[in-house]
Amino acid sequence: MNITCRVRDFVESECRKPSSKYGYEPFSCHFIQVVNRARELAKRSGADMEVVELAAWLHDIGSIVYGRENHHITGCEIAEQKLTEFGYDRNKINEVKHCILAHRGSRDIPRESLEAQIVADADAMSNFDNIAGPFMAAFLYEHLGQIDARDSIREKLENNYKKISPEAKKIIQTKYDAAMLLLK
Repeated sequence: MNITCRVRDFVESECRKPSSKYGYEPFSCHFIQVVNRARELAKRSGADMEVVELAAWLHDIGSIVYGRENHHITGCEIAEQKLTEFGYDRNKINEVKHCILAHRGSRDIPRESLEAQIVADADAMSNFDNIAGPFMAAFLYEHLGQIDARDSIREKLENNYKKISPEAKKIIQTKYDAAMLLLK
């Protein structure tokens, strides 16, 4: 089994555990979408597909295992441990870790590689692909009412859009426009 399949299986198994902070849903409703968007962007740009895929699978693993706060940091720790366990190349591990660290749109961590920008773009794009996810988080985990949730999500989507690459903006433009229309 190749490294990407092993990492995907690891992430899925963590999501299935009773201790998973958000249950199994993030696997099918977020991780898979992020990976698909990341692959699409990597193909278009010639980025290192393996690094992009591994980072896309692992970008939110810290959130699943420990919770959302600092999940970009805890995700790096988990990724290093798991990829080392799988015998993955040390330099590639560092590239994957940088993608995970820099993926958070709410943190201004410089994206120092094309792969890091792709993972961050794919993560942001997933919010437009499955707008129910941000609403679920706002209602269930942030305990917001309808008006506050709507305003919070609109602001999050606007910030996501501002921080993604021009290529990602082109791909997501129609969904962005529709979301802004509905959330006004």
